[in-house]
Amino acid sequence: MCSDAIIGLYERHAQDFDRKRNRKLQEKAWLDRFLGHVRPAGVVLDIGCGMAEPIARYILESGFRVEGVDSSPALIEMCRARFPDSKWIVSDMRELNLGRRFDGILAWDSFFHLHMDDQSPMFERFAAHALPGAPLMFTSGTARGEAIGLFLGAPLYHASLDPADYERLLRENGFSVPTYIVKDPQCGEHTVWLARYGIGERANID
Repeated sequence: MCSDAIIGLYERHAQDFDRKRNRKLQEKAWLDRFLGHVRPAGVVLDIGCGMAEPIARYILESGFRVEGVDSSPALIEMCRARFPDSKWIVSDMRELNLGRRFDGILAWDSFFHLHMDDQSPMFERFAAHALPGAPLMFTSGTARGEAIGLFLGAPLYHASLDPADYERLLRENGFSVPTYIVKDPQCGEHTVWLARYGIGERANID
């Protein structure tokens, strides 16, 4: 199982993923923290947006705008049907080059499907799409390595760098020292990173 197979997996099982995705929004506390650093009515770039529920829906209902990117055409079609006033783009995040900057960048449960070799270059892409002060939030594993999960009996690839590598990549690409929580018990054991772009290492992200 390689990271490239993820694209086909989500495309084949788009309807199943939509049906099974929990809508309880266990991510709410983190999303609120993230959105607290996005300017009023600002635009959030949701990288790996899936079918826009529940996360993009929550962002929109909180008074912000969303531009979503996903590699699955089927999932993007769901986004367009549900939220036709927002912009939804079919694209591999590894090739992301939108030519504009955003008020916030989110890669929740998406970035960690990339191979380790593909994760490091993503931080240049994050920086290229971030306005000064924009928060970046993503989820990762807890240590360098690969893991294979299952979705409907099919292998589901995940990978992570070492936490020290993520912190170095953030700093090298102009992000503040991050908030980093390992296996947050209030958020389904997610390991979460939150940083801000272009405002110095001591930026307040609490």
